[in-house]
Amino acid sequence: MSASWQVLKKDKEILLFPLISGLCCLFVIASFAVPLIYTGKWKPPTGDEAATVQQVTYYVILFLFYFCNYLVAIFFNAAIIACAIIRMGGGNPTLGDGFRAAFARLPMIAGWALVSATVGLILRIIEERSEKIGRFIAGLLGMGWTVVSFLAVPILVMENKGPFAALRESSELLKKTWGEQLVGNFSFGLIFFLLGIPAFVVIVLGILSGNFAAAALCITFAVLYLILMALVQSALQAIFQAAVYFYARNGQVPAGFEEGMLSEALASR
Repeated sequence: MSASWQVLKKDKEILLFPLISGLCCLFVIASFAVPLIYTGKWKPPTGDEAATVQQVTYYVILFLFYFCNYLVAIFFNAAIIACAIIRMGGGNPTLGDGFRAAFARLPMIAGWALVSATVGLILRIIEERSEKIGRFIAGLLGMGWTVVSFLAVPILVMENKGPFAALRESSELLKKTWGEQLVGNFSFGLIFFLLGIPAFVVIVLGILSGNFAAAALCITFAVLYLILMALVQSALQAIFQAAVYFYARNGQVPAGFEEGMLSEALASR
């Protein structure tokens, strides 16, 4: 994370990508949530209720929601990855470079969003079939998908390959670099969870103060801090993804990174 942070410090403007992505995702959520709540069609189908039509409608809407969110997230992740790889190659990227790379690959990004939405829907259906077993199986399949597809977006962006070719190349590149059986050995989630604890402490202190103005100020500060943390985490994870791709594809260690940390990013299962 520290190595990715060094890249981000040189190109702080790329934080705008996850910010815009987050705002677009909020718009997508609102565009689905408002009409669904208004019409009362937001609940999943149960039992025999008008059965097939309602069930198909529910899953079609869920699929479209997944697709729109994936399209937004992948587009802006692609822009960050493009900028990060330019920096790792010795260049000086701009926001324009990121947008140009993402727009140039928009059809492939849409294709990958379609694949990701399909996988997401399948995992959701599995999870809903059985509360415990389904969730466990979906979790295992989800982790496997995350690892196998880890380099798909960098390949799609940098090598102009379609979604299925990118997925196949991602799997082959990972196996070639790290071996046949892989598990992810990286996660920024725990670190950022710990970094987010002060925000919740500030909220509690504000509420305990008994002063409305102080509580409102503390909550506002904490929310802004958590938003900033989320933006930084998103950018750092995309930068690290770009570094793993750079290392796997070129056999070179990007500036600021160490071979050990990249060679251990994925480990044998």
